[in-house]
Amino acid sequence: MSVEFDVVDDPARACSAILLGAVMAGGHVMLTGGSTPRTAYQELAKAVREMGIDTGDTVFWFGDERCVPPDDDRSNYKLAKEALFDPLADVASLNVKRMPGELGHAEGAEAYERELEAAGRPTFELILLGLGPDGHMASLFPDQPTVHERSRLVVGVPEAGLEPFVPRISLTLPGLARTRQIVFLAEGEKKADAVLAAFGPEAQPGPHVPASLVPTVVNDVQVILDPAAAARLPGRE
Repeated sequence: MSVEFDVVDDPARACSAILLGAVMAGGHVMLTGGSTPRTAYQELAKAVREMGIDTGDTVFWFGDERCVPPDDDRSNYKLAKEALFDPLADVASLNVKRMPGELGHAEGAEAYERELEAAGRPTFELILLGLGPDGHMASLFPDQPTVHERSRLVVGVPEAGLEPFVPRISLTLPGLARTRQIVFLAEGEKKADAVLAAFGPEAQPGPHVPASLVPTVVNDVQVILDPAAAARLPGRE
């Protein structure tokens, strides 16, 4: 079990390089939403086009989704589609497994778990996650019952802990554990407290800071930060 910090001025660019390596390796890659991942996806699409990489062996999944239609601006799938999939549509074969948020949190979670089961419960090359200012990851929010789920890979989240306040679908901790590497992206001063609580030297894994549980189930955890998000880590105050 280890957590590696990578403090850089441009987390999105650093993340895109890691994503590129995972895509070149083929296999299963899990995406997330957010403004920094959007920029990383745009950088990735540019690199794939320029290098002529065949993405046919890569399967793109999602770690969580809002229960909205896929063309809704709040959809994580729509963000990835606009930033990554659409720019590659004319040059690459794409295998995308989106979460059916439009089915609602309960039925959508069941459908996505069936999708994972049909794929043989794959081991992911890479899972990309954001980090909320409250310490949540995917759509597992502090102290909600979903944080304690251990039998399912995917769970419905009837009430979000942060905006947008719509129900969600999320991988559980056992679902997130099925990976060779997890990469967290965090930017900005408002994430500094969460970084410290989840990954700092005195971090105590527990449901109050869901992201703190990830290093207990995944051996390779990388946290890509800008200097503002890393500001409260030892040696950077």
